[in-house]
Parts: sequence; C-alpha cells; structure tokens
Amino acid sequence: MAEQQSRNNIGTDATPRGHARRAGGIALAVATVAGLALAGAGVAQAAGTSAVPTCANSGLTASFGQQLAGGMNHEGVVLKLTNSSAHTCALRGYPGLGLEDAGHRTLPSSVHWGSTWYAADPGRTTLTLKPGASVEAVIAWTHANTGTADAEHAAYLQVTPPASTTHKTLKFPQWVDNGDLNVTAVAPHITVTP
Repeated sequence: MAEQQSRNNIGTDATPRGHARRAGGIALAVATVAGLALAGAGVAQAAGTSAVPTCANSGLTASFGQQLAGGMNHEGVVLKLTNSSAHTCALRGYPGLGLEDAGHRTLPSSVHWGSTWYAADPGRTTLTLKPGASVEAVIAWTHANTGTADAEHAAYLQVTPPASTTHKTLKFPQWVDNGDLNVTAVAPHITVTP
C-alpha cells in the first residue's frame, strides 16, 4: 500500500505536468534563440551538449590578448583559449592557473574565481567552439609589494583549461602580490573596463 501511495505522489506538485513541459519548452526556445547570435562567431551557448565532447588540452591553444593596466597597482590580461582541433568541442567554467619561476618550478599561488578588477564574471555557461573559435577569460592581480617577501616573481603562467588535468605554459614575467590571481569564467567575449 505504501508503495502504491508513493507511485501516486509522483508528479503531484503544485505545477501541473503539462504546464512544466510548456515552460521548459519556452525556456529552451529562448536559450536557443539567444545562442544563435554567438553561433556566427563559432562559439555557441549549448542547450544540450551531451553529444559535444569537452575540449581536450591537446586541442586548444592558449594565448594572451589585451594587456590591462590600472590604478592602485592592479594589472591584468585577457586570456584566450582557441579550439585548434578539427572538431567542435565544449568548455564550461574557469581556467586553472599557477605560477612558475624561470626554472619552471611551481611558485606558491592561489586562484580566486569570479569578478576581477577589470570585468564582471559571466558565470559558468557551457560553450561550444567550432574549429578556430576562441573564448576569453580575464586574469587580474596586484603588484604593490614588488621585490618584497610578499610578492612572487613569476616567469611563466600555467593555464589549465576547464575540465582538464594538464596545463599549457605561457611566458608571464610578472610580480604577483602573495601569488594571488583572480580569473573570470570563460565566455565568447568579456567586456573589460580600463
């Protein structure tokens, strides 16, 4: 009897099942239309990406775009991840970061995900990248303590793409206070404030 009652209670919330399906269909249609604007650039927000594989580190290139300088000892850079493979793949979330010295030894560092001095965090969104398409993230740090024990003198930056376990290494000759780096989630484009 208890099993029968349990089966009968399935789907008996305050929202009728048909209404929930219609609302879900409408939301999917709105998300699809919004993603079409990005599709022309080779990057699309994916509504259902189960068939699209996650971008492998080996199929991505990492590079720096716009250098960002600001007041109060703030610095930053736009990080670009480009799909260099021959197939469409998906990315979602935040890149991992780490500092290395000139001998490629790992330096103490910590990474904070979210908004930075230069840009609002776009949040986690699954993006599909056609071959040749890129996404961006904004990295920011301070350098008030240049040359002191509180600052790390980096020569390279380790960049681990979202959902990857291996990293790329980029030249990064920077002083970073306490090894603290801030980074946004990846997005097709991130508007930065000078």
